Amino acid sequence: MSWHPHLWHPTTQVASSPAPLAVKRAQGCLLELSDGRQLIDAISSWWVTLHGHAEPAIAAAIARQAQELEQVIFANFSHAPAEQLATRLAALTGLERLFFSDNGSTAVEVALKIAWQWWRNQGSDRRRLIAFEGAYHGDTFGAMALGDRSIFTAPYDELLFDVARIPWPHTHWGDSSVETREAQALERLELALAVPTAAVILEPLVQGASGMHMVRPTFLRAVQERVRAHGALLIADEVMTGFGRTGALFACHLAGLQPDLMALSKGLTGGFLPMGVTMATERLYCGFISETPAQTFFHGHSFTANPLGCAAALASLDLLQHNPERYQQFEARHTPHLEDLSQHPRVKRIRCQGTVAAFELDAGSTSYLNPVGKQLQRHCLELGVYIRPLGNVVYLLPPLSISADQLQQCYAALKSGVNAL
Repeated sequence: MSWHPHLWHPTTQVASSPAPLAVKRAQGCLLELSDGRQLIDAISSWWVTLHGHAEPAIAAAIARQAQELEQVIFANFSHAPAEQLATRLAALTGLERLFFSDNGSTAVEVALKIAWQWWRNQGSDRRRLIAFEGAYHGDTFGAMALGDRSIFTAPYDELLFDVARIPWPHTHWGDSSVETREAQALERLELALAVPTAAVILEPLVQGASGMHMVRPTFLRAVQERVRAHGALLIADEVMTGFGRTGALFACHLAGLQPDLMALSKGLTGGFLPMGVTMATERLYCGFISETPAQTFFHGHSFTANPLGCAAALASLDLLQHNPERYQQFEARHTPHLEDLSQHPRVKRIRCQGTVAAFELDAGSTSYLNPVGKQLQRHCLELGVYIRPLGNVVYLLPPLSISADQLQQCYAALKSGVNAL
């Protein structure tokens, strides 16, 4: 396939990338290309396709909703799908209020704006924001500022506000230095929190885009204790980790966190429709109720609480709650394959959390631009498996519907590709 004369593809350097593959249809874990080839979608199409492509229950829910109410302005109206979704997510997260947006970046942006304005509404001048090294929170300007500086943010650095950064003591199988690095990170956090802080944001358990960097639950609980002691707000970015990806419905559940704000997207609608939500405590919500117009949260999106997206999200939640073993037992499916890969001399720093399995290739620098990832991607494509390594960081994050044989094929392709490097 050649490059289309009118399309602009994301995060793609046309000068050095092959033309995109044409997809005709998809079902379950399989992508069918226009030339008839089939590929296992081993990364859930950028981590959104939760249950599998064309999941019948979600497709049917969208079709039913489309015949009743497809869209309505949410500033002056409400509707049953939005109310039902808010009620269910409030019960599941322990956060009483839901604000709708349209993707992961805007869900984070909303959390940031709520946290910042809430303190202003209280008459407080807390200005410090704290994030972690390696963080990625999205591509809008506020989300970029919260994220670590990288090649993605470099053109805009002069437009981004300052954030205090704390080391992220990520770990892996056989790591003997993690406790020391955790202690050092917590010391740095204490120093940063000495300045009046509005909020601390983190990706619970797994930093996604920076390289599937995983930390221990005990570290996150220690972070939460310090944040609470200093009176700051805690924001959990569960855009990638939410909806079963880490082995529990939410990573915060596994880590023992109860944040003030939580950003959700990606798997929210099972990958069918773009939608984001920001969950907040009742305390924060009440901080915007005032006779003073300036204390209003003036934020919104044209497709806020889109009924089709709400219907998809409700159907996806049904699937998750009726079949929790699909995500709760997924890590055990990865483990024997990873143990086999661990014997290879070029495979380093293996880690796994729920449905997310990752390792690093001993192939030069640990960098998003390391070309070894594209080499491995090409090899796996020839074997019918689609992956998208983060430089020399290789990961699998498949849909929950993947079969044992399909998962075996993914790991066989990876092993063959590592051997061929």
